[in-house]
Amino acid sequence: MTFKPSRLLVVLFAAATLPVMAQNLAVVNGKAIPSSRADMMVKQLSAQGGQPDTPELRSMVKDELINREVLIQEADKLGLGNNADVKAQADIARQSILIRALVADFVKKNPIKDADIQAEYDKFKAQAGDKEYHARHILVENEADAKAIITKLKAGGKFDDLAKQSKDPGSAANGGDLGWATPASFVKPFSDALVALKAGQLTETPVKTQFGYHVIKLEEVRAAKIPTLAEVKPQITEALQQKKLQAYQQELRAKAKIQ
Repeated sequence: MTFKPSRLLVVLFAAATLPVMAQNLAVVNGKAIPSSRADMMVKQLSAQGGQPDTPELRSMVKDELINREVLIQEADKLGLGNNADVKAQADIARQSILIRALVADFVKKNPIKDADIQAEYDKFKAQAGDKEYHARHILVENEADAKAIITKLKAGGKFDDLAKQSKDPGSAANGGDLGWATPASFVKPFSDALVALKAGQLTETPVKTQFGYHVIKLEEVRAAKIPTLAEVKPQITEALQQKKLQAYQQELRAKAKIQ
């Protein structure tokens, strides 16, 4: 007697095998490429380049994964996976992936609070001050040269001409012009001397910093244009996240037994 499976058994068997087949993108030399691998690659491409998930992209990803599987199988056949350099590189790649996952997990579990962002913004505003200064300077190596420049300026010398000898290449070719900036943009001795000047005034004595001796002239003062919280919120959030991550890393390192 020949056994003939019922229609119900055939339907049940087909239903049972469909999910397994759907899980595979392709099979290369008997080895399956899971569809989840394509999902991951599409997700990465979308995150990196903003590419939308389209049938065309899926087709390209499928071809790429098949090509990779063909090459991987050949590399395995040649035993390249046992090469010491290859193992070391694979280990480094694994470390990078795990560290990225750890960072993402930490950021997710330790979100930056709005109150912390506001506090950091308030600190930024306080440090920036409410005024901006348009200044020029001439930077020289020693105090005697700076004093000589001040004497020449008081005698009617032109700042633009004398600024050509400045050690600051960024401003020397532009008459010593530093543009508009808040005092917090400069080192303290420079900013202290700058805010003590009135528009049009020149420093009476050279100002010493770690860079040398400065002759400073204040051109104008205006109300500072402080960016709004909304404008700088992404940068503040990123900076606070980095600070938290550094503290987390230092905490883990302090607990580690290092010989």
